[in-house]
Amino acid sequence: MRMPLLEVTNLKQHFTTKKGFVGNKTIVKAVDGVSITIEEGKTLGIVGESGCGKSSLGRSILRLVEPTEGSIKFEGQEITNMSAKEMKELRKEMQIVFQDPYASLNPRRTVRQILEAPLIIHNIGNKTDRKELIESLSEKIGLRKEQLSNYPHEFSGGQRQRIGIARAMALNPKLIIADEPVSALDVSVQSQVLNLMLELQQERNLSYMFISHDLSVVQHISDKVAVMYLGKVVEIADVAKVYDTPIHPYTRALLSALPIPDPTHIKSRIILQGDLPSPSNPPTGCTFHTRCPMATKECKEIVPPLEEKEPGHFAACIHV
Repeated sequence: MRMPLLEVTNLKQHFTTKKGFVGNKTIVKAVDGVSITIEEGKTLGIVGESGCGKSSLGRSILRLVEPTEGSIKFEGQEITNMSAKEMKELRKEMQIVFQDPYASLNPRRTVRQILEAPLIIHNIGNKTDRKELIESLSEKIGLRKEQLSNYPHEFSGGQRQRIGIARAMALNPKLIIADEPVSALDVSVQSQVLNLMLELQQERNLSYMFISHDLSVVQHISDKVAVMYLGKVVEIADVAKVYDTPIHPYTRALLSALPIPDPTHIKSRIILQGDLPSPSNPPTGCTFHTRCPMATKECKEIVPPLEEKEPGHFAACIHV
């Protein structure tokens, strides 16, 4: 078997916060023991409710925030103990596309300056080489050369996200972490951006970690899907297995809310009771037991491991 491009083992990201005037410290377990792999040229979709730790996972992998514990291997090399200088070199291979295309672009810089910045930082090419690369990138994302002198506010949301993708692509990375890249866009623009990402993946053999709460988008772009709940992965498998034969009750509830284009088809909806528990005070045992329709006494006491329930299909539930 080929070595995975990215291998994450038991990754934890715990934040310490102060509460109230007294300043009592609480620990927020944003990511709590996640293990995933991403193969070269493939896409891993990460889905789950808001607050489940999807974005924290992506930022921890890139060490934009330092992980509390765990192992992150890129092409077999451990990166959690790398120095700042070593990480700077590695960032050419690992890039990110942020959720808000306007907030992630410097409003005081033109598109040309934004796209040129990573090339200058990593000393790639001379001025002429950079000019040719930037113009090639702009053509790829559907911008005219004369638009490179414009500022971010002069573009639509979809165009700004394309600029964000082009900036990530400028260094020709092997892995891109896309954090809700189309959630702020209209449906028609979403399809354009997704098709652009798929086209670039085929051309450059890119790997994606695609973070989203939109199940239909994840199904469209992903090869494999990991479902997160309260900082943990509760189910992971190939996209067809997760969507056709979901195992975990949380995954079933999420998929039951997915709209079906056939109005004659009646679909039973699974309504979860209660709110998402706080990551600073997660339930004992299985963290989903407070909302699970299958929960028993054992669920409150046993922490279910992520086990292979069927070939290539992993889930964290003692009742499966």
